[in-house]
Amino acid sequence: MRWNPLGRSKLPVSRIGLGLAALGRPGYMTLGHADDLRGAYDVEAMRAGAHAVLDAAWDAGVRYFDVARSYGRGEEFLASWLAARAIDPDAVTVGSKWGYEYTAGWRVEAAQHEVKEHSEARLERQWGESRALLGAQLDVYHIHSATLESGVLEDRAVLTRLARLRDAGVVIGLSVTGMRQAEVVRRALAISIDGTALFGVVQATWNLLERSAGEALAEAHAAGLGVIIKEGLANGRLTERNVDPGFAAAQARLRGEAQRLDCTLDALALAAILARPWADVVLSGAATAAHLRANLAARSVRWDDPAEAALAELAEPVERYWTTRAALAWN
Repeated sequence: MRWNPLGRSKLPVSRIGLGLAALGRPGYMTLGHADDLRGAYDVEAMRAGAHAVLDAAWDAGVRYFDVARSYGRGEEFLASWLAARAIDPDAVTVGSKWGYEYTAGWRVEAAQHEVKEHSEARLERQWGESRALLGAQLDVYHIHSATLESGVLEDRAVLTRLARLRDAGVVIGLSVTGMRQAEVVRRALAISIDGTALFGVVQATWNLLERSAGEALAEAHAAGLGVIIKEGLANGRLTERNVDPGFAAAQARLRGEAQRLDCTLDALALAAILARPWADVVLSGAATAAHLRANLAARSVRWDDPAEAALAELAEPVERYWTTRAALAWN
């Protein structure tokens, strides 16, 4: 797999990375997640499943791994795999996130799966927790789902603490979500502490259905930030698992291009992101080794102008996209 530097940080990353959102906890909002886990929600069973996917990723050349404090035991599973395989810290790049607390109690059905709080106190506590698990393997630390509404980008105490981490050698990033992703990215680009840009990486949603952050991400890339793309399959909506009758026409168009390019729908959707010149890493959110391998096939898809033209009209109005996403069931 081809390696790239992650923006001005120069951290080496593979073009496709692995996110552990669906591997670290029993419930997640990706279509078919319950089918992937087959009811094996015991901690040891899920640890073994996560390790199997991580093994497949490593063998395929994946060298960027993405977790968060709110991904259940995601950090723990990743840390135990890194230790068990005796992987040198310099051989991989690891990113994690702070700001959400996992609250589901290891249940699929829960009143709340995670609770957001972007306070200095939570940053301090969760940084300690992440560092205790991942140690020297932790390279990038993101604000998890930074938004204008949370006020985190105006909180001087939080920004100053992040700057101290930056000065100690941690690359500071932020993930963004929702209808105002582009605004948040541009606001982050303007933030400097002690004369130095605070953020070195941005992680955002971009896929064939939700393209609104594209121009802002291109600006971030041009400014030297590493760009990581999440939710490239729109939580499973851009795969064969989407049986929504209202999506049938869009899915037929996807299938037509996938057949022409001799690939699966998921490989097609991820290839579209790999074709963006500003995308450094595209995350696979696979919960099984088989799905990971299917995602990795995107590397060999020859994305072309006909595919770009044929699939341009799949982009949904931003409000509709995020309303649909919010209605997805945790399973």
